[in-house]
Amino acid sequence: MERTMNCIKSALLFFIIIEVLFLSSCYQRNSRSDTPTSGITQIAVDESFAPIVEAEINVFESLNADATVIPIYTSERNIYDQLMKDSIRLIIGTRLLTEREQTIIKERKQRIRTQKIAIDGIALITHKENKDTLLTISNIRDILSGEIKSWKQINLDSPLDTLAVIFDTPHSGMVRYMQDSLCNNRPFGKNVKALSSDSSSVDITRVNSHDKVIDYVSSHPNALGFVGVNWIANPVDTTNLSFIDNVNVVSVSGSAQATPSNSHKPYPYQLALELAHRESPLEFPIGGYPLIRDIYIIITDATGSLSSGFFNFIAGDRGQRIILKSGILPANRPIRLIQVTEDTKIRD
Repeated sequence: MERTMNCIKSALLFFIIIEVLFLSSCYQRNSRSDTPTSGITQIAVDESFAPIVEAEINVFESLNADATVIPIYTSERNIYDQLMKDSIRLIIGTRLLTEREQTIIKERKQRIRTQKIAIDGIALITHKENKDTLLTISNIRDILSGEIKSWKQINLDSPLDTLAVIFDTPHSGMVRYMQDSLCNNRPFGKNVKALSSDSSSVDITRVNSHDKVIDYVSSHPNALGFVGVNWIANPVDTTNLSFIDNVNVVSVSGSAQATPSNSHKPYPYQLALELAHRESPLEFPIGGYPLIRDIYIIITDATGSLSSGFFNFIAGDRGQRIILKSGILPANRPIRLIQVTEDTKIRD
């Protein structure tokens, strides 16, 4: 009998120890050691915006010596997948969450915060020897669908023939945007290809998909490449009115026929003009560069975390100034547009 009681006591003691350890581990998992300005956090970023985010991280960490932000630069599909798996709690991409994705996150009792932080331009680049530097939206749509396969279909006098269309990765935000928003979900033509796989990297020097597009276009006269504007912005031009000089940057027109007067390059002020035209077409009847897309920062982490501190930094004045310097348009910093009319009246 005494032996039986000792066994029962031992078993009870064992279960008490297990329960204490379990509760202790739960407490440790729920406790946080980071703050909005200190600790370590990991984020996932559409690699189209790697140069911008790298600049944001460098300044944020220089202001907060105890903070470490580790970026994962990867395809758009991967960053949203990581958020859904709760492997990452802050992402930077080009689309809002779907209703299904929001439901999944809310079922985990997590709060979603979303902020538009910038307006990006999708730049089209060609070889320096290619003299066809004006395209319409209709041209681009037909090129992507494969209806236009040759430069001669755009310009009969072109010395170039077969047209090769080059993207960064198969599941990038740029590919999705062009297919959904421009091509109405029509499949791309056989002449459209991506140069890189959907890889992931924490080292910006290894994010080479856009560099590959630029290098390919600069060495293939028949190529037409698609890249984010921040990859071709001239780093030494503080006015943001020039691009790198080893490729041509195509001027794009929303009209039926492209002319020098109605075609525009993706300068920040042209992105602003297009945005103003879409929001107030009566006040701004003429648009700017037509291939624009929004950039969002999305967080599911708790308020008071390092992720939330970085979220607030990018959306704040200092983070928005960094975005402006990168060659695209900040979403949360006032932009002053001035229209000069023929009678020299100036309107803000």
